[in-house]
Amino acid sequence: MSDLVIRNARLVDGSGGPARMADVEVHDGLVANVAAAGTSGSADRVIDADGLLLTPGWVDVHTHYDAQASWDPYLTPSSWHGVTSVVMGNCGVGFAPAAPDRHEWLIELMEGVEDIPGSAMTEGIIWDWESFEEFLDALDARHYALDLGAQIAHGPVRGYVMGDRGAANEAATPNDIAAMAAIVESGLRAGALGFSTSRTPLHKSLSGELVPGTHADADELLGIADSLRRVGHGVFQFAPEHVDVPTREMPWMRELARRTGRTVSVNLNQPNSAPDLWREVLDMIEASRAEGLDIVAQVAGRVVGLLMCLEGSFNPLDFHPAYGPYSGLPLDERVRALQQPELREALRVEPDDGGLFRKVVLDSIDSWWAVDDGDIDYEPEADDSIAAVSQRTGVHPIDLIVDQLCAHDGHGMILTPFFNYAYGDLSFQYEAHQQASTRMGLADAGAHCRVICDGGTPTFMLTHWTRDRRRGPTLPLEHVVHRQTRQTAELYGLGDRGLVAPGMRADLNLIDYDRLTFGPPRMAYDLPGGARRLVQRADGYVATFVNGVQTVDNDEFTGQLPGRLIRGPR
Repeated sequence: MSDLVIRNARLVDGSGGPARMADVEVHDGLVANVAAAGTSGSADRVIDADGLLLTPGWVDVHTHYDAQASWDPYLTPSSWHGVTSVVMGNCGVGFAPAAPDRHEWLIELMEGVEDIPGSAMTEGIIWDWESFEEFLDALDARHYALDLGAQIAHGPVRGYVMGDRGAANEAATPNDIAAMAAIVESGLRAGALGFSTSRTPLHKSLSGELVPGTHADADELLGIADSLRRVGHGVFQFAPEHVDVPTREMPWMRELARRTGRTVSVNLNQPNSAPDLWREVLDMIEASRAEGLDIVAQVAGRVVGLLMCLEGSFNPLDFHPAYGPYSGLPLDERVRALQQPELREALRVEPDDGGLFRKVVLDSIDSWWAVDDGDIDYEPEADDSIAAVSQRTGVHPIDLIVDQLCAHDGHGMILTPFFNYAYGDLSFQYEAHQQASTRMGLADAGAHCRVICDGGTPTFMLTHWTRDRRRGPTLPLEHVVHRQTRQTAELYGLGDRGLVAPGMRADLNLIDYDRLTFGPPRMAYDLPGGARRLVQRADGYVATFVNGVQTVDNDEFTGQLPGRLIRGPR
């Protein structure tokens, strides 16, 4: 007798195979049987899905919950969006190992790179570890609404071994490299899922310093990576400077994959400065894979872009001196002030600031779009930009900007993409997500709290790419489900999940597919100390199960916390 039977579901099982009507039986946290619809046996609990979509739980391999895991057992926003397993510790930043005198430095590093409020981390992190192994033990002592795994990050390792020399990106000595490799090896043996580093100048600490390891030479990278070879598991993940991948990065990537036999996962976005570079990168990766080298590119599901608003880190009005006297007022007072003709008139006058306001605002509005109060259009038309609407209607662009920011009681937003929209649509993602050498990722859940809100990407993948896209072809539902379940699970060696089949973990989503939506982001002040973050809820997750335990019931948490730390591959 099963604990649970979900009957008459439209099952997309994560394998990439076609959808089918089925019953799924669950016992002791595992899928016990998958049967033809209406043929399952008895159970303690029976759910009649009545044709609802049933999938594995999403496996998100690119998150930044390293701090939030201290204070939030629900790890939102991921658990709002059907995610049942996450991997954190990406892009070279994390919190272990952590010497007692390095806590504030690590917080400033994370705040600068991932825009997580430092005040929240200072108040919320419970420093009950120093070594990475102790960090895993601390996570292992807590219960969550989903499973989480951790990678060991280059930044804290370098700072721990090399101190100020490591923080300043000085060259590592052979002894430094050996010490770092020993820490990484020990962390992997304790259960780390991989190692991460950052090599992009975009990633800086709060004080403007590059992430430790940004300029690490091949000897350092290969010396550390040898620990993955010795242990026999782990992904080597890194954030590159995109234009350098074909020249500076590819040689050591190939050598690392050859030497260790482990997977190299490189973030891949489409910068405006080199809109076709991704094709060259994928061609080189495909050639490497044909030689047996395990290299993959991790790609996002939509544009990476700023959400500008009155409450966020990037408010375009902050660049105009006429707004300065009002910037510190409560939100409702700012909205009232922005309705006054005198302030509007002052904002229309271009300031004498050496051209900063023109560069940041007036010259950029051809790639700014007003965000409606429903689902964000992440593939907007050029004719709907602030610049185009201004030209078409004759309304001054400043008035359009102010009206949008004041909309919805001051919660209005403007979207400006800075990656993945160089073609003026999402054709880069459409092509990239069909390549065998790419993997789903880069949602950055838990990070970029005040300017970006992409933790809802798993829901967007279903709504936009399989159902709602207007500006081009969609992707098959079965393919998109496979991309963020079995394929992402296998990337990190999590062979026990991401597939609805007998013997697999009962991590499941029951979804009202026709009704599924993700709504507009809103600024919430729910981090420790009342610090702010953008949040985006979902609507349409009828049920989510983690290890056979229901964690979500009609988009609300049940209070159950069956999630645990994932230690090593499965």
